[in-house]
Amino acid sequence: MRKTFVALTAMALVGSAAMFVAGPRLAGAQGGGTVEVDVKYNGAPVVEKLKVNKDTEKCGTETAIEKVVVGSNKGLANAVVSAPNTKGAKPVKGMVDQHGCKFVPHVSVMTPGELELKNSDDILHNIHTYSTANPAINKAQPKFKKVMTEKFEKPEIIKLTCDVHSWMQGWVAVVPGIAAVTDGNGVAKLENVPAGKQKIEVWHETLGKQDKDVDVKAGQTTKVTFEMKGK
Repeated sequence: MRKTFVALTAMALVGSAAMFVAGPRLAGAQGGGTVEVDVKYNGAPVVEKLKVNKDTEKCGTETAIEKVVVGSNKGLANAVVSAPNTKGAKPVKGMVDQHGCKFVPHVSVMTPGELELKNSDDILHNIHTYSTANPAINKAQPKFKKVMTEKFEKPEIIKLTCDVHSWMQGWVAVVPGIAAVTDGNGVAKLENVPAGKQKIEVWHETLGKQDKDVDVKAGQTTKVTFEMKGK
């Protein structure tokens, strides 16, 4: 498998954001306010592309690595945004598909509980998780096993890989409180956040973590911007 690196032009930035697939949001109970989080990328991102030579009828002959996906407005996709001091988000079952030899969505959030793992490719995959708070999983998922369900009861961010297709990588954030993942424009909305001073946290798989304090007002939308710098 051969790696190539392509510097992003403005058009490539738009193409990168198009790779984004949205997952669910974890909202609080009724009431409170909305926090609209805008995450910007400050840097010159590079798209890493891999030549694929295995299961090409399903995986294609080339794949782009989704570590840093940036929109034309410099918005950073696939960042986990949360209000870490909140609890009691409405239960959301996790769901990740293996489609086109990628984990879809690349980054998702779920409340503690069940994660449904689908195999839409009709080929052999393998679910290998890297975690510390929850038991690690390393299981084959053959083409006839379309769905597997696993439990992740403790909060943490879990890395997903496939031992059959080494380029496949994804992330699942197990969060008991209010959380969401930024869209292709780098925006995420946290809904029904309790009024008052709240810490808002942003995590990205390669760019690290930031947080800010925000004054949330009931029935209103509060906007906050983060800037993540390239490494």
